Amino acid sequence: MPRLREQVAALAPWDAVEWTLRLALAGLFLYASADKIIHPKDFAVIVKAYHILPDPLANLAALWLPWLEVVIGACLFTGLLRDGALTLATGLLAVFWLALIVNYFRGIDVSCGCFTTSAEEKAPMLWYIGRDALLLALALLAVEARRRAGEAAQS
Repeated sequence: MPRLREQVAALAPWDAVEWTLRLALAGLFLYASADKIIHPKDFAVIVKAYHILPDPLANLAALWLPWLEVVIGACLFTGLLRDGALTLATGLLAVFWLALIVNYFRGIDVSCGCFTTSAEEKAPMLWYIGRDALLLALALLAVEARRRAGEAAQS
C-alpha cells in the first residue's frame, strides 16, 4: 500500500500549481510596473500621499519600485531565481497590503497606485485592502505550492 505522502503527491500536482501561480504573479508584477515606469512623477505623488516615507525617499521609491517589480516579474516568468523572486513578491505584496491598512486606520484615503497612476481610477480603500489581501494570498499559495513541489520531488 502506498504511503499517504505518495498518495497526496499523486493527487496534487504541485509543480503545475506552482508554475501557474508563478506565471500569474509574473503577469501581475509586469503589468503593475508599466504605468509607473511611464509616469514616474504621477507615481511619486501617489507614494507621497501614503505619508509613510519622507519626500526624498518617496521620490526614490517611486523611481526604483517599478523596476524592482519588472525584475521580480521577469524572474517569476523565466523561473530564474524563482525562490528569491517568490519571496520578494510575497514580501512586497505584504508591505503594500499593510500600507493600505495603516492608511485606512489613519483616515488617509489614498489612490492605491497598484496598477495605474491615474487619479480617475480611485476606488474605496476597503476594495484595495480586499484585493491586495487576495493577491497576497495568491503569493502565499505559490510559496506553499513551491514548498510542496520540492517535498514531492524529494520523496
